[in-house]
This record gives sequence, structure tokens and C-alpha cells, in this order.
Amino acid sequence: MRVTQSMLSNNMLRNLSNSYSNMGKYQDQLSSGKKISRPSQDPVVAMKGMNYRSELQEVEQYKRNINEVHNWMDNSDSALDKTTQAMQRVRELTVQASNGTYEEGQRANIAKEIRQLKEHLGSMANTKVNDKYIFNGSNTTEPPVNMDDSSSFVVSQNNTPVAIEVSSGVKLQTNVTPGNVFSEGLFNDLENFANALEDGSKLGTNMDETELGGFLTTFDDHINNMVNERADLGARMNRVDLIEDRLATQEVSASKLVSENEDADIEKVIMNLKTQESIHRAALGVGSRIIQPSLMDFLR
Repeated sequence: MRVTQSMLSNNMLRNLSNSYSNMGKYQDQLSSGKKISRPSQDPVVAMKGMNYRSELQEVEQYKRNINEVHNWMDNSDSALDKTTQAMQRVRELTVQASNGTYEEGQRANIAKEIRQLKEHLGSMANTKVNDKYIFNGSNTTEPPVNMDDSSSFVVSQNNTPVAIEVSSGVKLQTNVTPGNVFSEGLFNDLENFANALEDGSKLGTNMDETELGGFLTTFDDHINNMVNERADLGARMNRVDLIEDRLATQEVSASKLVSENEDADIEKVIMNLKTQESIHRAALGVGSRIIQPSLMDFLR
């Protein structure tokens, strides 16, 4: 085969173009810190990167869900703590009311405090977090207790659990069962106790011990329900902490996989770029020798 000057020149230009392309690739890796900038450069790396990033984004979403769970549970626990304290005060007042030396005005004052505690419990039942009622099950847009009538609260609670996915296939109940804490019976019992204290037929003498014992037992039952709900909530909060620790570990692992798959080895890239620059200079030197004077140069 006859090799012509044009063939040598074309080969030299094609090789220089490839050399420029290689230097451009290494420069892109240095500027972006990534192995590839287009999927066509390495389809395997691109496909693995999509899978690893999907896994990382899933873990990050679960962590955001965990934050929402913490918000619900922390506020529920705080509200239950205040509620239990209020009921303990109700119990103390119930015991005080059994004092035979209490006069009509003193028991009337106890009744007033009982009603204030009832109002307080109603406001705790209507606790809102991020504009959501946390003690009304899945119906988070409406208050569970209507407090318009101070003598008779209307309770319309939704006991449907609110479940949030905190891990793959794992949903956790974030709320307490409202009916076990802020039941209509609770508010009725408080109102009945206040009415009994104000009842004119009993204020002149000691309250019937049987009736008083009944109120104590009733309030103790309500307190036990609150304590049990709070204990169940605490157990779920401990589980959330364990899941959160596992998600943190998964996030580190997923981030490491993404980095190993996509991030360029900067030291290696710099070395390859320097090597390619040396090759390119050599190619330019060889090219200058290939383009020798032609006959036209002597005819001028």
C-alpha cells in the first residue's frame, strides 16, 4: 500500500484530536471530582450510581420521617406528663374534700379548681403540633374536644392510629390512643365531682364516704390509663431510637458506596493528565516532522 503525505497528516490530526479528548476527560474529572459526566462514558458506573443514590435518598427520607415521629412522640409525652400531673392534683383535692372540717365555701373553692383542671385537660386534649391535632387519631384537622359548653364537653375522638414508615416495610404508630386518655367519661366524672361538692344537700355534712371512695377509684382508673399509655409511648420511643441508629449506619454505608462508585481518584487523575500532556507534546513533535516540505515549497 502506498503511503501518501495526506495519509500521514490525517493520521496525525486524528491522533492529536484523540489526545485532546483524553486531556479534556481528565480535566473534567478534576473540575467535577467525578469519574464520568455523561452516562455514555461508563454505563456500568452510571447504572450503579442510580441504584446507590436511590438507596441513599430512601434512607434520607426515612430519617426525615423519624424527625416527624420524634415531633409527635415528644409532644405527646410532654402533654401526657402535664395531664398526669393535673390528675394527681385532682386526686389530692378529692382526698382534701373528705376532710370533715371543710365548710361549704371551702368545698365550693375545691369545685372551682376542679373545673379549672377540667379546662386544662381539655386544652391538653386539643394540643396542636405543626397545625395538627395529635390526640384525634388520623383526623388531625379537627379538635377532639369541643369546649364551647364549659359544663359539658363534647368529645368526638378518632382512635385510628397514625402510622409513619420509618424503615423499609416498618410502620410505627406515632400517637397514643386518645380514648384511653381524654375520654368523654373523664370530663363527665370531673364535672360530676364538682357538682357533688357544690350540692347543697351534702355541703352541710360530710360527703358520703362511699361516693367519695367511688370518685377516688374512678380518678385512679383514669390516672392508670394515662400512665399505661405513656408507658406504651415510651416503649415506642425507645424503638425509634434504635431504628434511628440503624438508619445512621445505613446512611454512612450508602454514602460510601456512592463515593466509591462515582468519585474520581484525584491523585490518579492528576498523574494521568500529566502523562497525557507529555504524550501530547511528543505527538506534536512527531507531527512537525511528518509535515515535510513538499514540491510546492520549491516552486514558489
